[in-house]
Amino acid sequence: MKKHTLAIGAFLCLGFTACSQQKPNIVFIYADDLGYGDLGCYGATQVHTPNIDRLSKNGLRFTNAHASSATCTPSRYSILTGQYAWRKAGTGIAPGDAAALIKPNRTTWPSVLKQAGYTTAAIGKWHLGLGEDGKGPDWNNEIKPGPLEIGFDYAYYMPATLDRVPCVYVENHRVVNLDPADPITVSYKNPIGDWPTGKDHPELLKMQSSPGHGHNQTIVNGIGRIGYMTGGKAALWNDETIADTLVAKTQNFIRLHSSQPFFVYLATGDIHVPRDPNNRFKNKSGLGARGDAILQLDWTVGEVLKTLDSLQLTQNTIIIVTSDNGPVVDDGYQDGSVENLGTHKPAGELRGGKYSAFDAGTRVPFIVHWPRQVKPGVSAALISQIDLPISFTSFTHQSIPAGEMPDGFDMTNVLLGRSQKGRTSVIEHAGTLAIIEGDWKYIKPGKGPRINKLVNIELGNDEQPQLYNLKTDIREQHNVAAQHPDITAKLAASLQRIEESASERNIASSK
Repeated sequence: MKKHTLAIGAFLCLGFTACSQQKPNIVFIYADDLGYGDLGCYGATQVHTPNIDRLSKNGLRFTNAHASSATCTPSRYSILTGQYAWRKAGTGIAPGDAAALIKPNRTTWPSVLKQAGYTTAAIGKWHLGLGEDGKGPDWNNEIKPGPLEIGFDYAYYMPATLDRVPCVYVENHRVVNLDPADPITVSYKNPIGDWPTGKDHPELLKMQSSPGHGHNQTIVNGIGRIGYMTGGKAALWNDETIADTLVAKTQNFIRLHSSQPFFVYLATGDIHVPRDPNNRFKNKSGLGARGDAILQLDWTVGEVLKTLDSLQLTQNTIIIVTSDNGPVVDDGYQDGSVENLGTHKPAGELRGGKYSAFDAGTRVPFIVHWPRQVKPGVSAALISQIDLPISFTSFTHQSIPAGEMPDGFDMTNVLLGRSQKGRTSVIEHAGTLAIIEGDWKYIKPGKGPRINKLVNIELGNDEQPQLYNLKTDIREQHNVAAQHPDITAKLAASLQRIEESASERNIASSK
């Protein structure tokens, strides 16, 4: 064991002028609903993101990186476990009272890093369920299993997402500031308590809900949410200070552990609805609340950078910034984002968006910044966020049980800019599945609606197979399945093999 530890240290010291701290820190910043075209470094001109652009300029910007799914819960499940969420039942968008989706005995990205000597933290949006199967979370007592049971040493998080109750923070196993005399009750089935709802009291709302989205149930901070809650008034978050709170918790964790290797999983609330950013950012973007939330996200990144700079840790810290899925403009609230969108294109030149099997559903910004090892540049390598757990397992020379992290590939050299040879294929998951191999993309036939009219996004569903040449048709405008039946059949067979196997990696190694 001692010999193995020395080997890890020697590996991680390569390229370092000093090795008092052998292992690089890792800060993973997971934006929410940030589109491929939402950042200056990806071509946006109507909104300014100087802090993220700084990371891009001095780091490696990927142009063909994908979240594993076009919605939040499955992407988060996959990025922590290295397994496609569509392989596991119940990993759709989770209600706020769902039981834990990742079980304590599971090997995860944080558990591997903890094994390698890292101190680990989960800060921000969780949305992966809490508590035991059949019970879910007990908001008034210890809440577990949760982040601490799957490899995080410290956790400060919102249980689900910003538009779902309960609107409270949890620190480790307890709701923060909960008054025992005012217990929390949550229901996703029937109204409870006497707190007003957006449906019955729209006059109490500071932003109106968009019709049909379900954001008209219990009102918290003047905003209608999905789900019903009562109790826990002293524990309720203030939407306008969520970013500030998460930044402060992240900064504090970094300062406390600056003398040892650390891993921070910072899952921001921005730019998910309801968008109610701090007054510092309101009406500053000219693009409505969504643009203001992008400014707040960029500020978050900047504040983390300032902390790393002040502690002289930036050179020895791997920073990754990406998003859980593609963009959506109106996702349930009338916040001015649609009316003020102007010429800004959240998805850039891509088709679709959040919820969609078209590329804008999963092709997302992805930036890797590590000055001591990663040379600035742009990479067109095909990669998936599902590769991160197994890549960092390899990077830290850890071993994992057979069958764990089954769908990721070791992309260490790609992530560090040493190679442009990415994946041979990648799976996109929305209402249906799609596969990209080389220049070609195949979308499996699906019977769902072609357009989600509530959010005005094309979903990519079609009862006929779809084939697109992404090299000549990145906008996915011309379905050429009929003209190329051989390629269509080949990709359909590849997708089927991966679906039927328990491991994408095993499929690849057997070719």
